[in-house]
Amino acid sequence: MPEPEDGLEAYLVGGAVRDELLGREVKDRDWVVVGSTPEAMLQRGFKSVGRDFPVFLHPETGEEYALARRERKTAPGYTGFEFDSGPSVTLEQDLARRDLTINAMAMTADGKLIDFFHGRRDLERGLLRHVSPAFVEDPVRVLRVARFRARYDFKVAGETLALMRDMVRAGEVDALVPERVWQELSGALAERRPSRFVETLRGCGALRRVFPEIEALFGVPQRKDFHPEVDSGIHTLLVIDTAARLSDVLAVRFAALVHDLGKALTPLDQLPSHKGHELRGLAPVRMLCERLRVPKSCHQLGLLVCRHHLAMHKLLEAEPATIVKLLEAIDAFRRPERVQHLAVACEADARGRKGMEYRAYPQARLLQRCFEAARAVDNASIAASLDDGRAIAGAIHRQRCAAVAAIMRPG
Repeated sequence: MPEPEDGLEAYLVGGAVRDELLGREVKDRDWVVVGSTPEAMLQRGFKSVGRDFPVFLHPETGEEYALARRERKTAPGYTGFEFDSGPSVTLEQDLARRDLTINAMAMTADGKLIDFFHGRRDLERGLLRHVSPAFVEDPVRVLRVARFRARYDFKVAGETLALMRDMVRAGEVDALVPERVWQELSGALAERRPSRFVETLRGCGALRRVFPEIEALFGVPQRKDFHPEVDSGIHTLLVIDTAARLSDVLAVRFAALVHDLGKALTPLDQLPSHKGHELRGLAPVRMLCERLRVPKSCHQLGLLVCRHHLAMHKLLEAEPATIVKLLEAIDAFRRPERVQHLAVACEADARGRKGMEYRAYPQARLLQRCFEAARAVDNASIAASLDDGRAIAGAIHRQRCAAVAAIMRPG
């Protein structure tokens, strides 16, 4: 580990230390500086980038160096904090304000571990445990604990889970701003087991407050012949983990999460059947996306998968015209990546069922083949031979249907 800066009392902290001890690749290295001032950092050539508290970029490595600081909550919500980053703040005081013990370790430039709160022990035990009672002052920490469960095969300490439940009961999570909720959700979806994020939030009561559309799925039955897991919420957990195995694309994983939201709105007298749930699901998908300000790519794919996943499952029996209409409905000819994204999300749905994890999903390959055939139609040639816009669109559609029919003929 290189010396950060001669004469500067700086310590590697947080995730870099944690991942170093776990033997994982360290991607970002953050440092805490003790006994210095903003003026001294600027004199050393560091560039100031912090808005709320002093953070600087190293002039050569570009790594972040933050002055050691204490903090205390002064008002409800995420932004109601007061910081003290004077030169008298110690390393222990800085680490004490962090969320989990596994994130509250430091390391000297020569590799010596500094572990005031037994983070290494908790790493070895596979335990997510809060550092201090100040954990309750920041509701984002409820989501962060859940996200770390999605990343690691760790358990939440009983006393930490109790604090999380207290925070939910006190209404702390109701103060979370949409951007932070989406940041933590998208981070959890990027992990290996996103289902643990949902399970953890549900276990402390936060899922109902932060993601009510997802909470509503639990306890809703499905037909056992199609869904051996029966419960719609359990099915969603299986689907998002399957999507995580199949694709690294965030929009695909998000679409897998929201594809069945309509099942929570099925009339009770229709259960366990869910006819029409793909249409009923569009409103809650929009509601969730608008509330959390979900990026456009995730929002759009979430709606498309919700609306068309049943049509995708029935693709092997579909007529060529139906397949072309599906391709046109997802805007595949202008957004070709959507063909694969839709197919993968729907494959995750088909395989996200108990005992069906490794079932074949030939619909994905068929949709790709049909798209390639339809895309090969010479639109420019058709447009040159006709004057009317409707006539051109109709001719292109018919030619696409013919091209798809040709590859679907036996032999």
